[in-house]
Amino acid sequence: MGKVSLVGARDKPLDQSEEARVTEPETRTSLSPAGVAGGRSPGHPQRAEFTDADAQTLGKTPLLRELSEADTAAIRPHTHVVTLRRGDRLYDEGDIDDQLYVVIEGKVKLTRTSSDGREVLVRVQGPGDMFGELAMFDPTYRTSNASAVTDARLAAIAHDDLRNVLNDRPAIALLLLRELAQRLRVITDANTNLIFTDVPGRVAKALLELADKFGTQQADGTLVSHDLTQEELAQLVGASRETVNKALADFAARGWIQLSAKSVLLIDTDRLRRRAR
Repeated sequence: MGKVSLVGARDKPLDQSEEARVTEPETRTSLSPAGVAGGRSPGHPQRAEFTDADAQTLGKTPLLRELSEADTAAIRPHTHVVTLRRGDRLYDEGDIDDQLYVVIEGKVKLTRTSSDGREVLVRVQGPGDMFGELAMFDPTYRTSNASAVTDARLAAIAHDDLRNVLNDRPAIALLLLRELAQRLRVITDANTNLIFTDVPGRVAKALLELADKFGTQQADGTLVSHDLTQEELAQLVGASRETVNKALADFAARGWIQLSAKSVLLIDTDRLRRRAR
């Protein structure tokens, strides 16, 4: 298992009135066999067994549901689970780690560290999303930080184990290549949006993408439990917090969305889609 560390940061949810983010001092801890066997201390990530329930959950996700039962059975003996509590750090940028992760439950955020030490949000991963996949092809250092936005349960498989599986299971290799191609397409689209789309359009697009991952249908719209701070949402959009807040306030005034402490209710997704174009 690669190094697992903890940052004791507690994110505030998105709220129009929120103006500050409180961060506790950083504490680092490693994941050891003793920690796995004994009782779990608060804030300590833990390694666990990959269960039948985990396999069933992942088997329903778009990423893995196309695999045959034989392909799934070939992966399972090499897979284990890592559980994280909100704020737990899985790995840091520059760490040596060769594991691929798939989210079973919860949310994990990937960030990059700027030259002045600030963290910038790259993306948020939810159930069925894969990350750390570059380690499968180039098992060197991590190019981002990964930490839990909420309590999370992850499936993990090491580079050497997966390589052995891929030698006999080309369908799994094609799945990984397709996922990488889709990730490249997302990055290209994001770069294009930064050039050609204004901030309100990018905010609308970000809300719709979060809804695709985390939205649940309600009687009056789509409820998106994002668990992001104002600053993180602004980083996701690629704009200042003030500009993003202005766009959100405008959408709310138009009746397209409704903001609350821990979620956003998308009321008029058609208008948001038109604004995102």
